[in-house]
Amino acid sequence: MTSISGTTASAIASSIRDLVLRGDFAPGHVLPPIRALASELGVNRNTVAAAYQQLVTAGVAQARGRLGTAIASVPELDAEHLHEPGLIDLASGNPDPDLLPDLQRAISEMPYRAPLYGASAITENLIAVAESIFASDVGDRSAISVTHGAVDAVERVLNSSLTRGDAVAVEDPCFLASIGTIRLNGYRRAPVPLDEYGMTPAGLRQAINSDGARAVIITPRAHNPTGVSVSAERAKELRSVLANHPEVLVIEDDYFSAVSSSPYFRVTPASTNHWALVRSVAKFLGPDLRLAVVASNTQTAQLLTARLRGGKTWVSHLQQEAAAYLLTDRPTLKTLSRARKLYAERIAVLSNALAAQGVSTFGVPDGLNLWIDLPGADDVDRIVAHLAQARWAVQSSQLFAADPYRPRHGIRVTSATVDRRTATDFAAQLSSVL
Repeated sequence: MTSISGTTASAIASSIRDLVLRGDFAPGHVLPPIRALASELGVNRNTVAAAYQQLVTAGVAQARGRLGTAIASVPELDAEHLHEPGLIDLASGNPDPDLLPDLQRAISEMPYRAPLYGASAITENLIAVAESIFASDVGDRSAISVTHGAVDAVERVLNSSLTRGDAVAVEDPCFLASIGTIRLNGYRRAPVPLDEYGMTPAGLRQAINSDGARAVIITPRAHNPTGVSVSAERAKELRSVLANHPEVLVIEDDYFSAVSSSPYFRVTPASTNHWALVRSVAKFLGPDLRLAVVASNTQTAQLLTARLRGGKTWVSHLQQEAAAYLLTDRPTLKTLSRARKLYAERIAVLSNALAAQGVSTFGVPDGLNLWIDLPGADDVDRIVAHLAQARWAVQSSQLFAADPYRPRHGIRVTSATVDRRTATDFAAQLSSVL
């Protein structure tokens, strides 16, 4: 006998949540098998399965495949599995350090005056740069905000409009930090499949109509982990879906903007009431420059600023001035142009090397990573382990599963620093175990 009660999925899920809050079920506690609990409570197995799925999507529990469903621990945000020392790193998702600008030079050369309390939250220089960055994409109908990076922006924008239990439509596979943000804040995930042109319109429509998604997070280009970008036609189709739901919050995370080889096609329709276009700088100015500029409707900007003032007050003016300086500095702009060219060449070299071995990549990738689909979870585990034994580190698809019950199986491979020899050797090694 368990202490779980209830005859409906919601009641069973609520009972388990109460047991977690009382401390009866600690993180890692494995819930009873679905069949056993259904028999004990006198309900259909589908009812228990639905209850468990509610807990998983709310972040209370984790689906562990054959190991069952267990109470979740607090998720770690913005963290990926570190590879063992000595392995060739095709796993980290990091940019090439040699393609990042000289931050120390920027700090020594840029104009900077230490602010005092009461100063404007955004520096004039960064406002000017941000307005220039967004001008061709959102025009003059937006307000500018600054946050501590893209993850911070997404979380604050979600929190400005949503409450715990609300559903958020996300790409599946999904950016790891978005999964963590949704779990940590108690939102529900509404996974939307991807194809080679980005988030599918049918999947988005279902997420809104069937799953009740009140917000959607979309990566318009260089999607992490797959590398796919939203095409012009797909953007039009997604706008058409969203135009029927002006109440849905739309967040576009354009994290790779300055060095992407793909054009930006706006997904947010003019009818959307609450929206945000987020452009961070970490991937091309350096991971320690934790800053993002956000263009949004006025009310979202006001709520975003209010939430920032209630905690950290402002993003460091030193970081703001550094970003503004670098984004207008001629040597840095040359570095960004070179980075865009080399990242495109490297991901193409890796894709072509894999194709020569009969290995297909997903779509036409852009950015720092590409994706290789695999038949099942066992194949993923086997191949990741085999590659590690051969001194290659890649990321397993398990990390990026927005839907743990129906995950997309595959591996993510980082191409940021690969050369032709590395690409050829890796492709040969991978093909030998497929």
